[in-house]
Amino acid sequence: MDLKENAQRSCLQNCLLDMGALLLDCGAEISRVEDTIRRLGRAYGAERLDVFVIPSIISLSVSFPDGEVLTETRRIRSTGSTDFYRLEKLNALSRGCCVEPLPLEELRKRLDKIGSGKKPVWAVYVGNAIGAFGFAVFFGGNALDGLTAALFSLLISFLQRRIGRTELNPAAGNLILSLLTGLGVGAVTMLLPTLNADMILIGDIMLLIPGLAMTNAIRNMLVGDTISGVVRLAETLIWAGALAGGFMVSMLALNYLR
Repeated sequence: MDLKENAQRSCLQNCLLDMGALLLDCGAEISRVEDTIRRLGRAYGAERLDVFVIPSIISLSVSFPDGEVLTETRRIRSTGSTDFYRLEKLNALSRGCCVEPLPLEELRKRLDKIGSGKKPVWAVYVGNAIGAFGFAVFFGGNALDGLTAALFSLLISFLQRRIGRTELNPAAGNLILSLLTGLGVGAVTMLLPTLNADMILIGDIMLLIPGLAMTNAIRNMLVGDTISGVVRLAETLIWAGALAGGFMVSMLALNYLR
Protein backbone atom coordinates (compact mmCIF):
# COMPACT_ATOMS: atom_id res chain seq x y z
CA MET A 1 0.00 0.00 0.00
CA ASP A 2 1.46 3.38 -1.02
CA LEU A 3 1.60 6.51 1.08
CA LYS A 4 -1.26 8.15 -0.80
CA GLU A 5 -3.67 5.32 -0.05
CA ASN A 6 -2.57 5.28 3.58
CA ALA A 7 -3.25 9.01 3.83
CA GLN A 8 -6.67 8.53 2.25
CA ARG A 9 -7.60 5.86 4.80
CA SER A 10 -6.41 8.02 7.66
CA CYS A 11 -8.44 10.92 6.28
CA LEU A 12 -11.51 8.69 6.05
CA GLN A 13 -11.16 7.64 9.69
CA ASN A 14 -10.81 11.25 10.79
CA CYS A 15 -13.88 12.25 8.77
CA LEU A 16 -15.91 9.46 10.36
CA LEU A 17 -14.84 10.53 13.84
CA ASP A 18 -15.58 14.17 13.03
CA MET A 19 -19.03 13.23 11.75
CA GLY A 20 -19.74 11.34 14.97
CA ALA A 21 -18.44 14.17 17.15
CA LEU A 22 -20.56 16.74 15.32
CA LEU A 23 -23.68 14.57 15.60
CA LEU A 24 -23.14 14.23 19.35
CA ASP A 25 -22.58 17.97 19.64
CA CYS A 26 -25.93 18.56 17.92
CA GLY A 27 -27.75 16.26 20.36
CA ALA A 28 -28.21 13.21 18.12
CA GLU A 29 -29.08 9.93 19.80
CA ILE A 30 -26.36 7.29 20.16
CA SER A 31 -27.91 4.82 17.70
CA ARG A 32 -28.02 7.51 15.02
CA VAL A 33 -24.34 8.34 15.54
CA GLU A 34 -23.22 4.71 15.33
CA ASP A 35 -25.43 3.92 12.33
CA THR A 36 -24.26 7.01 10.42
CA ILE A 37 -20.59 6.16 10.97
CA ARG A 38 -21.11 2.56 9.82
CA ARG A 39 -23.04 3.48 6.68
CA LEU A 40 -20.63 6.25 5.73
CA GLY A 41 -17.60 4.02 6.24
CA ARG A 42 -19.01 1.23 4.07
CA ALA A 43 -19.85 3.75 1.35
CA TYR A 44 -16.14 4.66 1.20
CA GLY A 45 -14.95 1.06 0.92
CA ALA A 46 -14.46 -0.13 4.51
CA GLU A 47 -15.21 -3.81 4.97
CA ARG A 48 -16.13 -3.66 8.64
CA LEU A 49 -16.63 -0.91 11.20
CA ASP A 50 -16.75 -1.49 14.95
CA VAL A 51 -18.14 1.61 16.64
CA PHE A 52 -18.68 2.26 20.33
CA VAL A 53 -20.18 5.59 21.33
CA ILE A 54 -21.08 7.14 24.65
CA PRO A 55 -21.64 10.88 25.21
CA SER A 56 -17.98 11.47 26.09
CA ILE A 57 -16.11 8.94 23.88
CA ILE A 58 -16.14 7.57 20.33
CA SER A 59 -14.11 4.42 19.72
CA LEU A 60 -13.78 3.38 16.09
CA SER A 61 -12.08 0.46 14.34
CA VAL A 62 -12.12 0.45 10.53
CA SER A 63 -11.23 -2.77 8.70
CA PHE A 64 -10.30 -2.62 5.00
CA PRO A 65 -10.50 -5.44 2.40
CA ASP A 66 -6.71 -5.99 2.43
CA GLY A 67 -6.76 -6.74 6.13
CA GLU A 68 -5.50 -3.41 7.48
CA VAL A 69 -7.28 -2.19 10.61
CA LEU A 70 -7.20 1.42 11.83
CA THR A 71 -8.32 2.05 15.40
CA GLU A 72 -8.74 5.37 17.17
CA THR A 73 -10.56 6.68 20.23
CA ARG A 74 -11.65 10.29 20.49
CA ARG A 75 -12.61 12.17 23.65
CA ILE A 76 -15.74 14.26 23.20
CA ARG A 77 -16.14 17.39 25.29
CA SER A 78 -19.47 18.48 23.89
CA THR A 79 -22.17 19.87 26.18
CA GLY A 80 -24.80 17.80 24.40
CA SER A 81 -26.91 20.78 23.37
CA THR A 82 -29.57 20.40 20.69
CA ASP A 83 -29.01 22.01 17.30
CA PHE A 84 -31.45 20.80 14.66
CA TYR A 85 -30.05 23.34 12.19
CA ARG A 86 -26.69 21.57 11.94
CA LEU A 87 -28.14 18.12 12.61
CA GLU A 88 -30.28 18.30 9.47
CA LYS A 89 -27.26 19.38 7.41
CA LEU A 90 -25.20 16.46 8.76
CA ASN A 91 -27.99 13.99 8.00
CA ALA A 92 -28.32 15.32 4.45
CA LEU A 93 -24.55 15.12 3.93
CA SER A 94 -24.31 11.53 5.19
CA ARG A 95 -27.27 10.37 3.09
CA GLY A 96 -25.87 12.02 -0.01
CA CYS A 97 -22.45 10.43 0.51
CA CYS A 98 -23.99 6.99 0.99
CA VAL A 99 -25.72 7.32 -2.39
CA GLU A 100 -22.81 8.96 -4.21
CA PRO A 101 -19.62 9.37 -2.12
CA LEU A 102 -17.87 12.72 -2.37
CA PRO A 103 -14.09 12.94 -2.64
CA LEU A 104 -12.65 12.81 0.88
CA GLU A 105 -11.21 16.30 0.53
CA GLU A 106 -14.66 17.65 -0.31
CA LEU A 107 -16.22 15.69 2.55
CA ARG A 108 -13.61 17.20 4.86
CA LYS A 109 -14.52 20.72 3.70
CA ARG A 110 -18.25 20.10 4.10
CA LEU A 111 -17.78 18.81 7.65
CA ASP A 112 -15.63 21.80 8.57
CA LYS A 113 -18.23 24.17 7.15
CA ILE A 114 -21.09 22.54 9.06
CA GLY A 115 -19.01 22.38 12.22
CA SER A 116 -18.26 26.09 12.12
CA GLY A 117 -21.80 27.07 11.18
CA LYS A 118 -24.38 28.07 13.75
CA LYS A 119 -28.03 29.00 13.76
CA PRO A 120 -28.61 32.67 12.91
CA VAL A 121 -28.38 34.71 16.12
CA TRP A 122 -31.64 36.51 15.42
CA ALA A 123 -33.46 33.18 15.07
CA VAL A 124 -32.31 32.10 18.55
CA TYR A 125 -33.47 35.35 20.14
CA VAL A 126 -36.80 35.40 18.33
CA GLY A 127 -37.48 31.73 19.03
CA ASN A 128 -36.72 32.06 22.73
CA ALA A 129 -38.87 35.19 23.02
CA ILE A 130 -41.84 33.49 21.34
CA GLY A 131 -41.38 30.38 23.48
CA ALA A 132 -41.16 32.32 26.75
CA PHE A 133 -44.21 34.42 25.88
CA GLY A 134 -46.21 31.35 24.88
CA PHE A 135 -45.38 29.31 27.98
CA ALA A 136 -46.07 32.21 30.36
CA VAL A 137 -49.51 32.80 28.84
CA PHE A 138 -50.27 29.08 28.50
CA PHE A 139 -49.74 28.45 32.21
CA GLY A 140 -52.08 31.25 33.27
CA GLY A 141 -50.20 34.53 32.89
CA ASN A 142 -51.54 37.59 31.15
CA ALA A 143 -50.11 39.35 28.11
CA LEU A 144 -47.93 41.62 30.25
CA ASP A 145 -46.46 38.60 32.04
CA GLY A 146 -45.74 37.05 28.64
CA LEU A 147 -44.01 40.19 27.37
CA THR A 148 -41.89 40.38 30.52
CA ALA A 149 -40.92 36.71 30.15
CA ALA A 150 -40.02 37.39 26.50
CA LEU A 151 -37.77 40.29 27.53
CA PHE A 152 -35.99 38.13 30.09
CA SER A 153 -35.61 35.40 27.45
CA LEU A 154 -33.44 37.85 25.49
CA LEU A 155 -31.21 38.19 28.54
CA ILE A 156 -31.07 34.40 28.85
CA SER A 157 -30.13 34.06 25.16
CA PHE A 158 -27.36 36.62 25.56
CA LEU A 159 -25.97 34.96 28.70
CA GLN A 160 -26.13 31.51 27.10
CA ARG A 161 -23.97 32.72 24.23
CA ARG A 162 -21.50 34.34 26.62
CA ILE A 163 -21.29 31.34 28.95
CA GLY A 164 -20.97 29.00 25.96
CA ARG A 165 -17.65 30.66 25.10
CA THR A 166 -16.19 29.83 28.51
CA GLU A 167 -14.99 26.57 30.04
CA LEU A 168 -17.92 26.33 32.47
CA ASN A 169 -19.70 22.98 32.49
CA PRO A 170 -23.46 22.95 31.73
CA ALA A 171 -24.48 22.51 35.37
CA ALA A 172 -22.54 25.59 36.49
CA GLY A 173 -23.84 27.55 33.50
CA ASN A 174 -27.45 26.64 34.30
CA LEU A 175 -26.92 27.57 37.94
CA ILE A 176 -25.67 31.04 36.98
CA LEU A 177 -28.42 31.56 34.40
CA SER A 178 -31.22 30.56 36.75
CA LEU A 179 -29.80 32.61 39.62
CA LEU A 180 -29.49 35.79 37.55
CA THR A 181 -32.88 35.28 35.90
CA GLY A 182 -34.57 34.64 39.23
CA LEU A 183 -33.02 37.74 40.77
CA GLY A 184 -33.96 39.86 37.75
CA VAL A 185 -37.57 38.68 37.65
CA GLY A 186 -37.91 39.11 41.41
CA ALA A 187 -36.53 42.66 41.27
CA VAL A 188 -38.89 43.66 38.43
CA THR A 189 -41.96 42.21 40.16
CA MET A 190 -41.03 44.08 43.34
CA LEU A 191 -41.07 47.32 41.35
CA LEU A 192 -44.22 46.33 39.41
CA PRO A 193 -46.47 44.36 41.80
CA THR A 194 -49.10 43.80 39.09
CA LEU A 195 -46.79 41.30 37.40
CA ASN A 196 -47.01 37.60 38.30
CA ALA A 197 -43.48 36.44 39.10
CA ASP A 198 -44.39 32.75 39.04
CA MET A 199 -45.85 32.92 35.51
CA ILE A 200 -42.86 34.89 34.22
CA LEU A 201 -40.46 32.38 35.76
CA ILE A 202 -42.38 29.44 34.29
CA GLY A 203 -42.07 30.95 30.82
CA ASP A 204 -38.31 31.39 31.22
CA ILE A 205 -37.63 28.12 33.05
CA MET A 206 -39.11 26.17 30.14
CA LEU A 207 -36.33 27.53 27.92
CA LEU A 208 -33.68 26.00 30.16
CA ILE A 209 -35.12 22.60 31.08
CA PRO A 210 -33.16 19.83 29.25
CA GLY A 211 -36.31 18.00 28.20
CA LEU A 212 -35.10 16.73 24.82
CA ALA A 213 -31.79 15.53 26.26
CA MET A 214 -33.67 13.61 28.95
CA THR A 215 -36.02 12.11 26.35
CA ASN A 216 -33.06 10.97 24.24
CA ALA A 217 -31.43 9.46 27.33
CA ILE A 218 -34.51 7.35 28.06
CA ARG A 219 -34.77 6.40 24.39
CA ASN A 220 -31.15 5.24 24.41
CA MET A 221 -31.85 2.96 27.37
CA LEU A 222 -34.98 1.54 25.74
CA VAL A 223 -33.15 0.63 22.51
CA GLY A 224 -30.27 -1.05 24.36
CA ASP A 225 -27.67 1.75 24.67
CA THR A 226 -27.88 1.47 28.44
CA ILE A 227 -24.52 3.02 29.37
CA SER A 228 -25.05 6.06 27.17
CA GLY A 229 -28.62 6.48 28.38
CA VAL A 230 -27.66 6.32 32.05
CA VAL A 231 -24.77 8.77 31.58
CA ARG A 232 -26.94 11.28 29.70
CA LEU A 233 -29.82 10.89 32.16
CA ALA A 234 -27.50 11.57 35.08
CA GLU A 235 -26.21 14.68 33.33
CA THR A 236 -29.70 16.03 32.65
CA LEU A 237 -30.78 15.45 36.24
CA ILE A 238 -27.73 17.38 37.44
CA TRP A 239 -28.57 20.21 35.00
CA ALA A 240 -32.17 20.27 36.24
CA GLY A 241 -30.95 20.29 39.86
CA ALA A 242 -28.69 23.24 39.09
CA LEU A 243 -31.64 25.13 37.58
CA ALA A 244 -33.80 24.45 40.60
CA GLY A 245 -30.99 25.45 42.94
CA GLY A 246 -30.38 28.75 41.18
CA PHE A 247 -34.04 29.77 41.19
CA MET A 248 -34.47 28.65 44.79
CA VAL A 249 -31.50 30.73 46.00
CA SER A 250 -32.73 33.78 44.10
CA MET A 251 -36.21 33.49 45.61
CA LEU A 252 -34.81 33.05 49.12
CA ALA A 253 -32.59 36.10 48.66
CA LEU A 254 -35.50 38.24 47.45
CA ASN A 255 -37.77 37.07 50.27
CA TYR A 256 -35.05 38.04 52.74
CA LEU A 257 -34.79 41.53 51.19
CA ARG A 258 -38.54 41.99 51.43
